[in-house]
Amino acid sequence: MKINWGTYIVIAFALFISFIMYFVVKVQSDSKYDNDLVVEEYYKHDVHFQDEMARIQNAHDLKTKPVITVDATNGITIVFPADFTPSAIKGTVAFYRASNKKFDFQVPLSFTDSASLVIPKNKFIGGEWNINMEWKYEGKSYLTKEEIYIK
Repeated sequence: MKINWGTYIVIAFALFISFIMYFVVKVQSDSKYDNDLVVEEYYKHDVHFQDEMARIQNAHDLKTKPVITVDATNGITIVFPADFTPSAIKGTVAFYRASNKKFDFQVPLSFTDSASLVIPKNKFIGGEWNINMEWKYEGKSYLTKEEIYIK
């Protein structure tokens, strides 16, 4: 049986389409390739953008700002300035993992004696993390956003 060049072209197209379909099915079915949004309700979140910018500006205008440090042995330490009254600081710290929302978590800001908070290293996996720290102090709202890398 003799095969002409038209048959070879059809076979080549069929193989190419099969190759592409294999990767489409693999990416859609494997959880390793999840491509979720960073924020669940993006448009509702976007409506409050101006309020968010005002809180970021409030944090930027502080003379002494809270410091977020990454320690290889202890984890992440958040230290508020000494002139802040620790019991008056209320808020949360949200840790977002851009690659997988399953690792996202929040920690409440609650202080007793000193205005420092330590989040243990075992709560984190290696890689890039986004930190959103929202707090209120003396009736004013603040928002600090930072990116850190944990080894």
